[in-house]
Amino acid sequence: MAANGEGAGNGGGGQADADRLGARFALLWAASTTSALGSGLAVIAAPLYVASRTSSPLIVSGATGVAWLPWLLFALPGGVLVDRVDRRRLMVVIDWARVAAMLVLATAILTKHGSIALLYAVAFVINTGEIVFRSASQAMIPAVVPRARLERANGWLLGGDTLMQGMLAGPMAGFLFAVAASIPFFVNAGTYVASAVLIGLVAGTYRSSPRPEAAAAGQGKAPKARGRSVRAEIAEGFRWLMGQRLLRTMAILIGLLNVTLTAATAVLVLLARERLGLGSVGYGLLFTCMAAGGILGSVIGDRLIGWVTATWTIRIGLLIEAGMHLALATSRNAYFIGFALFAFGVHGALWTIVGASLRQRLTPPEMLGRVGSTGLFVAAGGNCVGALLGGVVASSLGITAPYWIGFAVAIIVSAATWRVFDRATVAQAYAEPAPGQA
Repeated sequence: MAANGEGAGNGGGGQADADRLGARFALLWAASTTSALGSGLAVIAAPLYVASRTSSPLIVSGATGVAWLPWLLFALPGGVLVDRVDRRRLMVVIDWARVAAMLVLATAILTKHGSIALLYAVAFVINTGEIVFRSASQAMIPAVVPRARLERANGWLLGGDTLMQGMLAGPMAGFLFAVAASIPFFVNAGTYVASAVLIGLVAGTYRSSPRPEAAAAGQGKAPKARGRSVRAEIAEGFRWLMGQRLLRTMAILIGLLNVTLTAATAVLVLLARERLGLGSVGYGLLFTCMAAGGILGSVIGDRLIGWVTATWTIRIGLLIEAGMHLALATSRNAYFIGFALFAFGVHGALWTIVGASLRQRLTPPEMLGRVGSTGLFVAAGGNCVGALLGGVVASSLGITAPYWIGFAVAIIVSAATWRVFDRATVAQAYAEPAPGQA
């Protein structure tokens, strides 16, 4: 077992422990799900507030840009922080900092002292915290649940987030904002309070393990990692990830496919209106279909992955992604498009579960923060590029062009990576204990 509590919950109970996720995970799940509801409320309420103050499309879209910018600036150094300190305590500190920031914004709006500049600043702070919080949460999971239940744990976390943000937050935020503009932000602050309390109740210490070479050098020597620069530690995590064929391919695939997916969703409102004949309610229901698929995939994910194997989960998922883009490019039937988005939601959940579980199984405990944050950085980069390209491509080549490009990219990457995810390689990844946890 790893020292300092990393993986401390994985032993001692045999098969009985492997059959349940345990009380510590229940607290972590409750904290994550509650926080996701609050964050979802703020995501919807922020542009509503900006739009109530200005009609400028640039200023309104700026709220989204400010929310994404921290992912590019702080994802990599955030991973270093996660690997240097106790992950549970770090998450508690982040939550209380987000409580303070959100209360400032909510109070200012309530007292008529709010401004778009203040909302931008708070959104920047909140999303900076979200990056580190998510990286720390993912790094904690292998220490909280049995190795055999990583897929189930990741599925439950993803399902809770999808339910709150994809299904409940939208209509709730709209209703609360209509009552008073400050209410969604006060509720968001309250969810961060609940998250901080719940995480604080999780027993154990969650520092990353000492580096193996430092431990072998003798008891009196401190790990070299603690004296190195942030840049050196980021580079170490990046080099390790690039040296792992499975994880490297997954990270690159997610970044690339995020470009085409975000480009597709960026102009989906136009496609829904011009080709499907849908109004605002119908357009919203398309995302509901995707969220419903995500929830189903999260609930049955561990059993489905066990049945079809992780190899075929990945391979079939690539084909579903290609099929979704093809459907959007060719069909004018709203029901068929809704089904395609539902199937894509199932695939997205399964891919997230497999990707996170493989990373947690293969990554040394002392590098989980950096490797996870590198993945977040690549994914966020894909989202940002896709958001810019979607409108440009649609304006230049037509409304269906982003979907044809997405289809072509999905087919090409399916063919190029098909053999990377062969059953023997993936089975070996599942069979071998993660370094430091053997």
